[in-house]
Amino acid sequence: MNVSVFRKERFNAAHRLRNPEWSEETNNAVFGKCNNPNYHGHNYDLIVEVRGPIDPQTGYVIDMKILSDIIKYEVTERYDHRNLNLDVPEFKDLNPTAENIAVVIWNRLRSRLDTRYTLKIRLYETERNFVEYDGQ
Repeated sequence: MNVSVFRKERFNAAHRLRNPEWSEETNNAVFGKCNNPNYHGHNYDLIVEVRGPIDPQTGYVIDMKILSDIIKYEVTERYDHRNLNLDVPEFKDLNPTAENIAVVIWNRLRSRLDTRYTLKIRLYETERNFVEYDGQ
């Protein structure tokens, strides 16, 4: 019997979307306001889903305090109030789209979780725009 548990966190970060191999005209056509040379920011909402068996001794799938601490260390402390392009090494050569941010977060969290768990990331860039990634 597998059960999913969810942890929601928030971080605020700035970024600029652009492809350095393209002209400014092409970047502006593709990314619009998101290509602002002075960057722009979002209040990201992150929902982490961990799915696995219930431990018969604790009744937990995973201790939510442990999950919270992992997310805080791997995501919140790294990204909150940062410029993703300038301050976060993973995005030095990777366009910090919501899709790429979700994949990077998934990889960071996956490396810290036991393999008996499945992991899914849902990242809201705005109230209406979000992405999901489950490692596939």
